[in-house]
Amino acid sequence: MFVKICGLTNEEDALMAVALGADAVGFVFAPSPRQVTVNLVRDIVHRLPPETVSVGVFRDQAPQLVIETVQSAGLRAAQLHGHETAADAAMIRPYCQALIVAFAAGDPGLAHVDDYGADAVLLDSHAPGSGEVFDWSLAEGAPLNRRLILAGGLTPQNVGDGIAEVHPWGVDVSSGVEVAGQPGRKDARLVQAFIRAARSAAQREPAHGSPEDPYDHGPFNWAESGM
Repeated sequence: MFVKICGLTNEEDALMAVALGADAVGFVFAPSPRQVTVNLVRDIVHRLPPETVSVGVFRDQAPQLVIETVQSAGLRAAQLHGHETAADAAMIRPYCQALIVAFAAGDPGLAHVDDYGADAVLLDSHAPGSGEVFDWSLAEGAPLNRRLILAGGLTPQNVGDGIAEVHPWGVDVSSGVEVAGQPGRKDARLVQAFIRAARSAAQREPAHGSPEDPYDHGPFNWAESGM
């Protein structure tokens, strides 16, 4: 189970998340209470273990800005979390090791997800970053031939249920592991509980892009890709 802790705003929390077993850490460059700067993220990324997937999260920003930010901050992946087009994705993909494209659950655009050339598809609520849980039955429309990352209001208490119903390849959490009233500040106990719950649930469930799935190859298989 691929676990991404998103909305990080400081080095201490990023290193803590990795130490507790997170596969990826996400940094929000779009307007948000968790928005960070390139200089801050560059300093954090330099301290991360080489196997950690560092992800920049963007929303309706110009492709050239996304590219410049990914390169300047030394990020390994870009996550497009707005209304970006397949053409935008095609411009950005050559400049990052992996591309994640986010869709709201039930979005008819999921039918055209192959046009984006994404390495993974993130399924979120209709209000990204709100911490709201969506109706997981809507995930039935997600493509089966892509790694699926479940997001949207996940917490240590409900991530197991989400995995059991959606069978995602990965999970993404932000506000669900934060210190109460402090956006961007992560609670180590909640991060640990979330990762443990996700991994425990994953042992019992097949998943999109699992080792048994022929799609399981490419940039997210860091050991084989040598990245």
